[in-house]
Amino acid sequence: MALTPEEAPAVLDEAALLDLYESTAERLHRYVARRVGADTAQDVVSEAFLVLWDQRAGQAYDADAVRAWLYGVATNLLRGHVRAEERKLRAWSKEHAARTDEADIGDRASAAADAGTLAGPLTAWLAELRVEEREVLLLHAWADFTPAEIAVALDVPVATVRTRLHRGRARLRTRLAATDHDFKEDSHA
Repeated sequence: MALTPEEAPAVLDEAALLDLYESTAERLHRYVARRVGADTAQDVVSEAFLVLWDQRAGQAYDADAVRAWLYGVATNLLRGHVRAEERKLRAWSKEHAARTDEADIGDRASAAADAGTLAGPLTAWLAELRVEEREVLLLHAWADFTPAEIAVALDVPVATVRTRLHRGRARLRTRLAATDHDFKEDSHA
């Protein structure tokens, strides 16, 4: 017995890819841009859609599952970007270590202090988390993903996502409790 067009699974063709791009790209870009900036985010989003097309074109798909899969691809691309950036920074550091006159040190210290003030302590605390915990927290907070969607995006069980989310939140709560800073007071300023 043949399936009617309404019963047949959707196939990822050019029209479906365009619909998926129109419904997902902006939201995915916002998520990625929060992590690496707008310029790099555009490259990551474009590459994520290229990976989708290369790996899933012509296959049956569910839009929600593919959307979560795209976030997983973007997260993996971000990891690659971070590794490349770390290599560049290490190379730059070695190359320019000899050029440390007092004005340069003062400028760098001033820039670091300004960045620390602007970014706030939460950024540092997020950086201290295990990568797995940080990714889960950011997908939950910035992409507004449920644990089930995060599980699909990262290709891990939902229970693992819930554990990482719990541990990440607990670590952030502990850091917050250890500070003398009253964040509620600052939020009204």
